[in-house]
Amino acid sequence: MHRILVSNDDGVYAPGLKAAAKSVADLGDVVVAAPSGQKSGVGRSVSVFEPLRYAEVNLNGFRAYAVTGTPVDSVIIGIFAIMKQMPDLCVSGINVGENISTDTVTTSGTIGAALEAASYGIASIAASIQAVDQGDKFDMHHGAKHSFDVAEKVLRRVASRVLDQGMPEGVDVLNLNVPADATEETEIVVTRLARKIFKTKVQERFDPRGRPYYWIDGDLICCDEEGTDVQTLYQDRKISLTPLSLDSTARIDLREMEGLF
Repeated sequence: MHRILVSNDDGVYAPGLKAAAKSVADLGDVVVAAPSGQKSGVGRSVSVFEPLRYAEVNLNGFRAYAVTGTPVDSVIIGIFAIMKQMPDLCVSGINVGENISTDTVTTSGTIGAALEAASYGIASIAASIQAVDQGDKFDMHHGAKHSFDVAEKVLRRVASRVLDQGMPEGVDVLNLNVPADATEETEIVVTRLARKIFKTKVQERFDPRGRPYYWIDGDLICCDEEGTDVQTLYQDRKISLTPLSLDSTARIDLREMEGLF
């Protein structure tokens, strides 16, 4: 029987995590290890200055554990302390809030968890649905607004293919993003990462003592070149599936740089 680890960055009680576990429940033995609270935006950060703990929780019949750390911590604890063996597949999600473009690939805890599992040679999928409202990405009570039905079915289809056939050569993580209005007939398109999704801004505000503080903010970039995840999700309203690699080496002839250094 296949061994499957499920994690996320929205926290162990997030409805998307339950949906992810449900989507792969009949594909193998499922273990859930996820942060005990909301950990969006922490990327692939790992706790090295404090100890970690985990506790078993009730998650609709699944073996589930709440980890006092980041998504990456949860994957590490899940593999090495709970399962004590390498799973055949890691699923991270289903995240509320799309994870598209290089902006989110380097900051998303959902993708960070998948990348961590992939670093051990584990086939990994990061799954997200488009947020109805951008504020929902950080709300712990977003379940009523979002349906995971379509994402569940698509995730199961992708996970089943990966378990049967393995990951495509050179691919470490499959990054799946489902539009908010997707149906079971919505096309899946294999895409590449767009460069940006946010027009970054900083809001300056003042506390009661007149001292400034700042919120990092930014509008969404909703149009890009054909074939990118941003264009596919926002404009074409199709499901984006982006193959990711752990190797971030620039695709250049390295000999061209020898003269510079």
